[in-house]
Amino acid sequence: MALLKDELTIISIGDLLSIDLTLPSYQRPYRWKISSANTLFIDTFEAYKNSVEEYRLGTVILHKNSSGTYNIVDGQQRITTLSILLYSLGDKKQKMLEETYSQLSNDAIVNNFRILSRRINELNDDEQNKYKNYLLEQCTMVQIVTDSEQEAFQFFDSQNTRGKELAPHDLLKSYHLREMDKESEDLKVQIINQWENINANILKDLFSIYLYPLTQWYMLRDGLNYSSTKIDSFKGIKGNNIYNFSLYHKASNLYVEQFNKSGNSELLASNHLNQFQLTYPLIAGKRFFNYSLHYKNLLEKVQNLISNFHSNEGEAIPDRRSGDIYIKQLYESVALFFADRFGIENLTKSVLQQLYTWSYSLRLSMYAVYPQTINKYANGLHERVNEGLAMFSVISQMSDPEELKLIILEQPEIRENNDERYKESYKLLCEWNGWYK
Repeated sequence: MALLKDELTIISIGDLLSIDLTLPSYQRPYRWKISSANTLFIDTFEAYKNSVEEYRLGTVILHKNSSGTYNIVDGQQRITTLSILLYSLGDKKQKMLEETYSQLSNDAIVNNFRILSRRINELNDDEQNKYKNYLLEQCTMVQIVTDSEQEAFQFFDSQNTRGKELAPHDLLKSYHLREMDKESEDLKVQIINQWENINANILKDLFSIYLYPLTQWYMLRDGLNYSSTKIDSFKGIKGNNIYNFSLYHKASNLYVEQFNKSGNSELLASNHLNQFQLTYPLIAGKRFFNYSLHYKNLLEKVQNLISNFHSNEGEAIPDRRSGDIYIKQLYESVALFFADRFGIENLTKSVLQQLYTWSYSLRLSMYAVYPQTINKYANGLHERVNEGLAMFSVISQMSDPEELKLIILEQPEIRENNDERYKESYKLLCEWNGWYK
């Protein structure tokens, strides 16, 4: 199984849309915004008006099935938009628009149809016909076809790590889908639908602001600048890895899954065993998606708990400046890490007070806070306050949540009138820790 060299070609949009294209179950919803659809119209119409002989619209990567149909691995968003544009031009036989889409995709298709129809109505009949023929005959894409789904995804990865970089979570999605080649289509559909229904910005923040730094800080590593070059932390243990450590973790995951399905909750004081730990490697494939959903939900619970805990404390969690937001995220991160290890039920009043004190001591001791500031402090390297206390590493070595209460936090040296600027935080820290004002 390999690249089909005889089908590697530059293909016109008309010829591309005439082949038997299908959307596989793992494809993301159609999400092009009206601004992107409008840009596609403007660019192609200007090329037509300027008599550009050939206008290239990027690359399409296809996986050819044994039945002869072509799954679209990469290029779906652009191809669907072109189909909407051609439909707006009166070419109603658009197979791509007959596919089954989610409600999210349907809404985007309808919105883009409205804006493109409005643009087309600006043209007279002769201009519409000539422009349609230009789209079909002189607009082209580079067509890459393989008879191996895995190889198609490899082309997808390589295409999207050149030029405009694909979001790291999208690269992880394609990587872990390749590890699901033995799973049923129904399971793939179920998992991908859950994943794709999460807002892309939420996924971006989940990994870049929380999960990546946390998985580095407890090992005393740099947690800055998460990107597509640093996704190895979330690739996990592959199915064909048979070393001792990997067999242990795979067996642990299987046991937890079977236990949770069995209903034998009476054996433990828990109705549901937690399958994931930030200090343990994840298992590649379907469990990555479950891992992501688990930590998205846990983070939301932690954020809600923090919000409720401080609801009567005025501006205990300020967010006026970028540095304030970084401190807030640090507080949420350390609470998330603690909840991951000991359970959210152990984020008690005294624990949240201790974690808040540790986080906001940095705010009081610094006039300006940057990501680099947070990174140093998380690793116990900040000379202003709590130097030597790498909180994430310390928590990762605790065997009992009560151990957190044994940590003595030093009173920070207040800088630049921060006791007035952050009056509520200063008041709480002095009150909780018996510090002098």
